[in-house]
Amino acid sequence: MADVIFEDIFDVKDIDPEGKKFDRVSRLHCESESFKMDLILDVNTQIYPMDFGDKFRLQITSTLNEEGYQDDSEWNPRDDTPNRADSFDYVMYGKTYRIEGDEGPHEATSMAAYASFGGLLMRLKGDSNNLHSFEVDKNIYLLMKKLKF
Repeated sequence: MADVIFEDIFDVKDIDPEGKKFDRVSRLHCESESFKMDLILDVNTQIYPMDFGDKFRLQITSTLNEEGYQDDSEWNPRDDTPNRADSFDYVMYGKTYRIEGDEGPHEATSMAAYASFGGLLMRLKGDSNNLHSFEVDKNIYLLMKKLKF
């Protein structure tokens, strides 16, 4: 699935450590289970409440189409075709605006990808092998689903 840019399970390690700036938004600090990536993510907690210790599946993709075809960038409310969003609880659409890397002797060993979803920000940081599919100015979808135990 070349359209899936990144996917992993994350644990919420902290919420608003610098203090709450907005009533309806919280900044989550998370760590992934498989790839040990660090995630800082703004979430509208009025719509999607999150708590310390929550686990969630995160998928970042270039399209909601399950076959991988690119979206036509125009939402049709009458379109009832199944898509990726049907399997998730919280979906945001945005754009990657910056990619940074720590240069090693031969190539970047650690990278960070930054995205904005209508002003809600994301920073995903970790091993550059897990972030190679991110591109600056690329439109992306962020999909989340809490895991129940």
